[in-house]
Amino acid sequence: MRILLIRSNIHNKNFNFILNCKKINFTIIDWIDDFYNMDISSFDAVYSPCEPINVSQYPNMKFIFGPQFSIFPDNKLDTIKGPNSVCNLLSDWVINIWRQYPICNNLRLITLPFGVDTDKFVNIKPIKERNEVIVYFKHRNPSDLHLVEDFLRNKKISYHFFSYDQRYDECNYLACLQNAKYAIWVDAHESQGFAIQEALSCDVPLLVWNVTSMNQEHDSSYSNLAATTTSYWDAKCGERFYHIDELETTYSRFIENIENYRPREFIVENLSVEACEDKLIETIKSI
Repeated sequence: MRILLIRSNIHNKNFNFILNCKKINFTIIDWIDDFYNMDISSFDAVYSPCEPINVSQYPNMKFIFGPQFSIFPDNKLDTIKGPNSVCNLLSDWVINIWRQYPICNNLRLITLPFGVDTDKFVNIKPIKERNEVIVYFKHRNPSDLHLVEDFLRNKKISYHFFSYDQRYDECNYLACLQNAKYAIWVDAHESQGFAIQEALSCDVPLLVWNVTSMNQEHDSSYSNLAATTTSYWDAKCGERFYHIDELETTYSRFIENIENYRPREFIVENLSVEACEDKLIETIKSI
């Protein structure tokens, strides 16, 4: 299968997935202007994550758009509507929000995650030999973080702290993951959540203080729209709670079962490069 990718400003993790696909032959161009000067007849599909194209002008070509169009639907969607196109929003909760907008009528919305680099983010020792603890923080009210820190301090548990907002070195993050027995996650909504999935890929069970609404993002002006931190998740990954009053009991259950979770297994089955490439192929066939 041959796909033309219009790179534009694609997220670097998304692009890394593209580069690691083995079954699909990608031709990559940098900008949308290059597309209009090409003969695209030899491709099976065109993938444009960031830029709209008037698909009615190319009725014999299949198109995938998104997920980097906008947070909420806007007028650019009018040009990409057609029986030969789909728009990728990464996760179901985002689709549920977009479907509330009339402009999304007659537009096929899909969830197509990008593959996690399971070769790089890999466990190197069994959980019994790992003793570190990680706290990960992103876009949440600092008071939530302080409550978790107080909880750990009272239990005399030391931890490594990673803040998305303050940035961190990925090599250091990976090294800590590979020595971590578990991580506690204090994050806002995520349409995919690469950092979460990279932790799971390293076979690190997670205790997630989950959100229920986009308005839980700190300093945001979002409405009360249903959302989640864990767009891709099952019981193999760890435990989740939604209110600080649930932390003690959820933590106790989490620690009691710490050796029973199988987070890497979940990622390999559902979000590896191979699994996501197969999903991409099937999506193209379905258009």
